[in-house]
Amino acid sequence: MASGTFGERLKREREMREVSLKEVTTATRIGPRFLEALENEEWDKLPGGIFNRGFVRSIARFLGLDEENLLAEYDMARGEQSLPVPQPYENKIPRPPIWIPILAVLALLAVFGGLIAGGIYGWRRYAAHRAAKQSSSSALLPAQRQTGTASGVPAAKPSSDSLTPSIAIPLDLAVSTSAATRVRVLADGALLLDAEIPAGGTRHFSASRQFEVTAADSSSVLLELNGRAMPPVGTPGASGTIVLSEKDLRQASGGTPQP
Repeated sequence: MASGTFGERLKREREMREVSLKEVTTATRIGPRFLEALENEEWDKLPGGIFNRGFVRSIARFLGLDEENLLAEYDMARGEQSLPVPQPYENKIPRPPIWIPILAVLALLAVFGGLIAGGIYGWRRYAAHRAAKQSSSSALLPAQRQTGTASGVPAAKPSSDSLTPSIAIPLDLAVSTSAATRVRVLADGALLLDAEIPAGGTRHFSASRQFEVTAADSSSVLLELNGRAMPPVGTPGASGTIVLSEKDLRQASGGTPQP
């Protein structure tokens, strides 16, 4: 299609129907500058791509023209015919020289040969060490049967304390009050409570190592460490402070009176 044919036909079809650019803009919402660019085939003033094709479809629909025919004329005028699909580029990789695989095989054989030789050498060393160890053990066996030990001195039995692992027990402190009193609780050095607990109240606290409890009225406070009753905080009717730890818990379970 010659240049100008598409734009001239578009303008002619619009004028034959006595439709102004303003009316087309109102109906299709296409700006008048884009309509003029289509009729004048000023492609550089259009947004391009699918927007131009959408403009052509909207104008054809409004003017009562065949959309596909008008789009075909637009494509011819715009020069957007389908281009032939390019053939995929064949990047032929040159065949490697025949000596490269041979070298690779020889290198693998050398590596495996070294591994096998190293394994045989290591096994022989291990077998010799094991035989020497068995010989020394056989030589010491008669002396062990006579004295009970290789040196002739009876082995000391490990103490029960060394066999018992030291496991930290989480500490849970229950503070109950029979009358309203002010209580201060430190857990592992951190302040957890410094306030008045009402009568009949119970508070629970957790620690890893120890608690330090101070009460304004010792006779109004009952302490339980991990469910076991602890001694009074201080003299009845007076304030007092007590430090509780896992040691107090073991003493309470063993029946040893508190100091």
